[in-house]
This record gives sequence, structure tokens and C-alpha cells, in this order.
Amino acid sequence: MITPNIASHLPAMASQQPGHWAVIVQPKQRQSSPCMDEAWTYQQLDEESDRIAAGLETCGIGKGTRTVLMVKPGLDFFALVFALFKVEAILIAVDPGMGIKNLGKCLAEAEPEAFIGIGSAHVARLLLRWGKGTIRKNILVGNSPVLRPLMTNLDIIRRKGQEQAFKLGNTNADDTAAILFTSGSTGIPKGVVYTHANFTAQVEALKHLYQIQPGEVDLATFPLFALFAPALGMTSVIPHMDFTRPGDVNPEKIVDAVIDYQCTNMFGSPALLNRVGRHYQDMEVKLPSLRRVLSAGAPVSATILQRYKNLLHDDVEIFTPYGATESLPVSSIGSNEVLDDTVSDTDKGKGVCIGKPVDNIDVKIIRISDAPIGDWDQVEVLSANEIGEICVSGPQVTQSYYNRETQTQLAKIKTGNGFYHRMGDLGYMDEQGRLWFCGRKSHRVVTTNETLFTDCCEGIFNTHPAVYRSALVGVTRDGETEPTICIELEANYLQEDLSLIKDQLIKLGSQHAITQNIKHVMFHPGFPVDIRHNAKINRERLAKWAQGQLA
Repeated sequence: MITPNIASHLPAMASQQPGHWAVIVQPKQRQSSPCMDEAWTYQQLDEESDRIAAGLETCGIGKGTRTVLMVKPGLDFFALVFALFKVEAILIAVDPGMGIKNLGKCLAEAEPEAFIGIGSAHVARLLLRWGKGTIRKNILVGNSPVLRPLMTNLDIIRRKGQEQAFKLGNTNADDTAAILFTSGSTGIPKGVVYTHANFTAQVEALKHLYQIQPGEVDLATFPLFALFAPALGMTSVIPHMDFTRPGDVNPEKIVDAVIDYQCTNMFGSPALLNRVGRHYQDMEVKLPSLRRVLSAGAPVSATILQRYKNLLHDDVEIFTPYGATESLPVSSIGSNEVLDDTVSDTDKGKGVCIGKPVDNIDVKIIRISDAPIGDWDQVEVLSANEIGEICVSGPQVTQSYYNRETQTQLAKIKTGNGFYHRMGDLGYMDEQGRLWFCGRKSHRVVTTNETLFTDCCEGIFNTHPAVYRSALVGVTRDGETEPTICIELEANYLQEDLSLIKDQLIKLGSQHAITQNIKHVMFHPGFPVDIRHNAKINRERLAKWAQGQLA
């Protein structure tokens, strides 16, 4: 029986398909046949997570215990996540790649009471005094001769759990399940409070949106998204890669994993798809087992979609679900619609179409404001084709940030019986009910005469064959804000005459009303991007760089 606890999907699937593989870890070296040496069936994963859950309870980690988990993706990672959910602890998840300073701030705000991690994570915790005033329980994952005498090892937890029976408790749907931190790519990282109901709504939305069936095989290149696979009845294949640098992935490892394990589903950031698609664009390589590919984290250009689509059967699409840590999915669009229809409008500066809202989400576009909005009665809802802030309401929309009341007030608008979340993104709805993305609210460039939206302007400059990607920023000159377009070139154009390309770009911009006043073009060797997906451009850093070029 499925209870409100998100972990209850695992025993249900273990009962339905006990011998089906739940998790497979790709070996470092390719085998002559698919390697199952490091793999668990659904029954094994369920039993192992039960064993760990029982062991955690014996050492005082249970309902409501805020617990940091810093373990590399693999068998222990999956078992620990489901064990924490089963005992109704609160999982605290952060990206190790967000930097030491941000990690320390996030962990201080989350007020963790327990810390489960590999040796290097514990060394960092001790040296940097993470959670010194709150952490009371520490568990070591893996073998570290120096640290083993100082704390409980996961093997001991397993042995304790072996002696105890475990049974799921009476979870309430609104109980907190996790605190998931945003990447901080467009501001300070914030801890998003997830309830079991939020997770359950996400699982159901993804299942129905993409018609995912039990028995499918998922290539999991993003650890947090990988956790949905067991709940959906899919096998999760963990590729051999650095999960903090998807843009630098070894393309052959990804393709080998899809082929060796006959993956039917794949999630990859735009940067990962670009790297793999570019590597194989002149080769006769196909991935016939894939039924769908999902990509999120930033808008996916038509060029990237087409490159990767060349690896797929003609009837297989790349879907780009839109959302954020605070709410996913909000909407979705397939590559066929993008390539056959909407890309032409993107090239004209109308933004990026991100599809129709999913069935259980209500989307409104409201007048742009940087101030908090306390009640929905104060909101001005805009008509079709008017650009404003995207607001969403629905069961997968999270209600607050942990220990950040000011940010919660800025992001949430109360209604009579609920709330809307302000995505911090700008866009509009067209006459067909499709949502269009125009850029982050904080990235809009406001000059004396006009307001420019990043993804609208960039769509025009991105049509130039020399441009890999572009970024609109504002620079200050003589007290005035001037729009500037930063350009990252395609690799095969790096030796070309930059003055000629600059003139061509200014001429291209002059042909469109929204870009005709952009007279500054700057070439950057490689845009700074987020650590989670390597795809969101850090325009704040880029703006500082551009300002420095004027000095």
C-alpha cells in the first residue's frame, strides 16, 4: 500500500518487480558484456534501505532529524536516501561544487543534527567546523583508517539494523522530507523545504507527462533527478562521470552506458547533451533503445537539440521540462515542436517557448515588480503576449525556504486557500496557451529608454554561425546603463577576424527593434556557468567582467 511517505514507492515496486534491477553503477572500464557486479535489484535495495533505516533509528536518527548526506552517487547513496525517507528524517542536500564558502553558509542555515558522509566530507566538516553547534551524530561511509575510530561507520549501522525489524511509520503528507538547496547560480543558495506530498506530486507529474513505465532503464546523469527512477519503477544506471562537471563529461562513457544497458530514458543537462552531440555529430552512431531524452537546468538551444537528435530514432524526442528547485515540472515542450515551429520566433527575439503547463499546475503572468507581494489581491495579471513574472501554483510547488523568511516573503503570494510561487523568471503566455521564457527577472537590463530581456535579445545574436552562446548584460558608462552583448564563439571560429564578426553582430542587432540599441559587443573566452548543470550563465560575474573591460 502506498502511504504519503515518498519512500513507500520503493517497497511497492520491490513487491511488484523484486528481481528487476533498481540501481546499476557503470564500471570505470567497459566490459565485454554489461557489468552487474555493482548493482542491486529492487528487493535488494528495499531490504538494504530497511536495514540501514533500522540501524539509523538505533543511533537516534529518526523522524524530523535534519541530516546532511554527502556521499557520491552509487549504491550507498540510493540506500541512504531511501533509508532517511523511511525513518522520516529530513534529508539536507547540497551541491559539493557550490564552493566551500557557500557550503558553509548552507549548512549553517540548515542547522543539521546529523552528518552522513564519505571521508573527505568529514575532513572538510572537521576542518571548516561545519555544523559545530548543531551536529550531534556522525556516520562515516567508506573506509578511512584515520576517521573510523572517531565516529560510527555505516557497516556498524547495517549490523545494528540487521538485528531490528523495520516498518514504515504513519507519515503525514505535509511532513518535511528534505531541504534541497538551490544552486545559487542566480543568487544566494536557498534551502527549499520539500514535503512528502511535494515529492509524490513530482513523481506523478513526471510519470503522466512522459508516460514512463515500470521496467524502463534510466541513465542518471544528475543525482537528485536519479532518485525519481526507483519511485517510477525504472532501473537507474549511474554513469562513470564527475557529476559536478556535466559539461566536461566523456561522451563515450555516456554512449557506452546507453548501449550496454539498453537505456530507454535519459536526463542530461544542456551542456552534457551539447558535448555528447558535438562529439558524435560526424559519426554514424545511433542510440536505438532511447524512447525519450529529458534536459533541464537552462534553455536548450535548437542547435543542441538537433545535434543530439541525430543520435536518436526519428520518432524520439528530447523534452525540456521547465521548472526550478522550488517547483518541477511546470511545463514541457518536445524537440519536434521547437525545431518545426517555435525556433523561428526565438530567432526573431520572442523568447524561448517552454511549452504548455502540466496538468496539475496553474500558471499566471503578473506585472514585473521587485517588491514582496503579500496577497493575490494586490496582483495585476497580464494578458496573452504581455511579458511579466511567471507565477505558479500546484501540489509540487514548495511553500517556503528554510530559515529565510525574507526570501520566502519575496517569493510567495498568499491566496484565499493557498499561495503562488514567483519563479523569478520573466515570460508570457501565447494565444495557444504555451509559456515563453524571456530571462531571469534579476537579469533584465533597464536603460533610460527601455527594458531589455536577456533571452529575447540573445536569441537574435545566437543566429550568427560564429556564436556558440551570447549573454546580455548592462554596463555603466558616464552614469548611464548601456546594454552590452557578450559572445562566446564556436570553437571553429576562434581564429577568425573578431572585428569583422563584431560588425556583423551589430548589423544583425540593428535589424530588430529590441536589439537595435545594443552597440557594444565583447568576446569572452568561456562563460562562467552554474555548478549543477554547467548551463546557466552567471551573468552577474559576466557583467563585472564586462564592466572591467571598460576601465
